[in-house]
Amino acid sequence: MKKRNKQNAFAAIFSAMLATVVAIALVSCDNELDVQQGYPFTVETMPVPKRIVKGETVEIRCELKREGRFSDARYTVRYFQPDGKGSLRMDDGMVLLPNDRYPLDREVFRLYYTSECEDQQSIDIYFEDNSAPAQLFLLSFDFNNEKKDDAEDDTGGTGRIPRTGGELVKNPLVNIETVTVCE
Repeated sequence: MKKRNKQNAFAAIFSAMLATVVAIALVSCDNELDVQQGYPFTVETMPVPKRIVKGETVEIRCELKREGRFSDARYTVRYFQPDGKGSLRMDDGMVLLPNDRYPLDREVFRLYYTSECEDQQSIDIYFEDNSAPAQLFLLSFDFNNEKKDDAEDDTGGTGRIPRTGGELVKNPLVNIETVTVCE
C-alpha cells in the first residue's frame, strides 16, 4: 500500500509540474508571426564622369541591392543640391524636384543629371525605405564644371565613384536647405 501511495504522489507531482510547464508555454506565446520588415540595402552605381559642361547631361546607372525581401517594402528617392544648379530626372522622363520624395518602383534604374551653371556642382541623392525606423542610403556626386573649349582637352574619361561611395545614413536629415549659387 505504501508503494502505491508513493506512485500516486509521484504521478500527482509530475502531472502538476507538466500542467505548470504547459501553462507557462501557452501564456508566453503569442499568435503573431515575427516577420522582419526592414532589411539593410545599398544602391550601387557605375562610374560617373566628374567633369561636366553647362547644358551637358551625365547618366547615373543605379541598382538597388537588398539584403532580404519583404513583400511590402517600398523605396523612395529624393535629392538635394548643396552646390551649383542643375536638374535630375529619372529614366522614365520624370523630373525630380529638390527635397521632394518620389517612389522607386524598380531595382535597376538610371538617373540623368543636367548641369545648368558653370560652377562646381554637387548633388546628394537619398534612398529611403518604409521600415520603422526608416533606413536612408546616401549617394553624393561632385561635378567640376568647365567651359566648352576646356571640355575638348579632357582626356581622362575614366569617370569616378561617388565621393562617399554611398553610405547608410544613421540619423535622418531634417530641415535641409537647398542653396543655389548659380543664377
